[in-house]
Amino acid sequence: MKEKFYITTPIYYPSQKMTLGNCYTTVICDAVARFNRKMGKDVFFLTGTDEHGQKISLSAKVKGVSEMEYLNEIVSDTKALWEMLGITYNKFIRTTDDYHEKAVQKIFTELYKKEYIYKGEYEGLYCTPCEAFWTESQLVDGKCPDCGREVTPQKEEAYFFKLSLFTDKLLDLYKNNPEFLQPQTRVNEMVNNFLKPGLSDLCVSRTSVKWGVPVDFDPKHTIYVWIDALSNYITALGYGSDDQTLFEKYWPADIHMIGKEIVRFHAIIWPAILMALDLPLPKKVYGHGWMLFGGDKLSKSKDTGTVECIDPRILIPLYSADAVRYILLREIPFGSDGNYSTDIFLTRFNSDLSNNFGNLVSRSLSMLKKYFGSVLPNTPKATEEDDVTLQKEVLAEVNNTFEYMKNFDVSKALMSIFNIFTLANTYIQKVEPWALAKDENKKDRLAVVMKNLIESIRLGSQLLQPFLPESSTKVLNALGIDSKGEFENMDNFDGVKAGTTLESPGILFPRLDKEAEFEKLANLVNKK
Repeated sequence: MKEKFYITTPIYYPSQKMTLGNCYTTVICDAVARFNRKMGKDVFFLTGTDEHGQKISLSAKVKGVSEMEYLNEIVSDTKALWEMLGITYNKFIRTTDDYHEKAVQKIFTELYKKEYIYKGEYEGLYCTPCEAFWTESQLVDGKCPDCGREVTPQKEEAYFFKLSLFTDKLLDLYKNNPEFLQPQTRVNEMVNNFLKPGLSDLCVSRTSVKWGVPVDFDPKHTIYVWIDALSNYITALGYGSDDQTLFEKYWPADIHMIGKEIVRFHAIIWPAILMALDLPLPKKVYGHGWMLFGGDKLSKSKDTGTVECIDPRILIPLYSADAVRYILLREIPFGSDGNYSTDIFLTRFNSDLSNNFGNLVSRSLSMLKKYFGSVLPNTPKATEEDDVTLQKEVLAEVNNTFEYMKNFDVSKALMSIFNIFTLANTYIQKVEPWALAKDENKKDRLAVVMKNLIESIRLGSQLLQPFLPESSTKVLNALGIDSKGEFENMDNFDGVKAGTTLESPGILFPRLDKEAEFEKLANLVNKK
């Protein structure tokens, strides 16, 4: 029986202004999901949209449409973008889905019957765009600490979840299970900022917000975002329905991948809700960093007077989904923030994708065609130091990649994969195949060299497939490798059999004239 692997993104707040930064979590999760499928695991990858709340109603009203009309258009656009990026989710949940709303009502009622929820009155400072209440001490310059917008005082009847009961339990969770929340900086934030000061009970219903899931035993209340949105991770699997097969199969989640700004919800509120329901906790919550632009989160980028394209819908048709996936996965150190600019994007495209990877494939297959008619020759065992060293160093990077992916460190895994291509390119310059080809007595050595290059490309491309699926699949098909299969022959240089005719995959990443690309992007950005 295959090992199960359940990975989730947070459900996204519907937005038609999706930037590269908004795509980061989904692309990371897709790479991790693909990698685990290649390892032979039974993977379930969940994503979706968070569709309730006052802000949705207000936005729909401004556009003069119903909430569902407003949402359906945005969700359709979101799914189209995920398709452009090659996202291979197993399920896309919408919190307006009927099965989800029914399950959320059951969860709320169960928590109420178990006396974890009680009725009271809430008075506080409310940020409508963030749908969050804040105390006076939490404000920054009198405004919302998350978005910097104005807050308004609100008072209304509400139901509360007894979050205060779980302070010690959560401290014990972090102490006894250090793998639960990563990186460690997120643990420090949760402990010092929230748990040590002591948790307050949590407002979990609203009477002033009508666009939401009604409390079935008190329908003038709608269930607030905490229980509604967070429960998607289990309702998507059928929890609270007549068929809980998927829930019993995949829960607990192996990893909730989230941005660092919502760690509190996933590492404090969500585990407390699960504890109250007597359900297992997810194995890991990972709060990754942001893609930064001019010192701000990319979604809040400022006009710096330079050409900066942050719209994936512009970049993908011009440079490929793989190029966009690469800059997202490579440029942000996992767990930390990373910087983005159009210059960085174009530089990475030329140096890493065009030169290091694409040119290696092109020149290697061209030499194979020139010296051996595109047929991989029979080769004696490698004995020369350069040949043996390459094999050893490449296989070491293969192992490094697997080790990094155990900890979901996608950026370092990509570095190891591209180190393989760097090693092969350096090897070409050292051994000079063109010189060997001139000496008939060195035909066997030349065969070893070509075998080493093809195997380096094969190993690197197999590892690269979860990250850059389009280009790596082209290469694997050209090498006669089953691109739809699982990882095979990852500990040796015998994946491509002698006598195989290898075809060119064509130009993978054509080298760019950066100045011309800046001008092209400027025109496209200005048109939008």
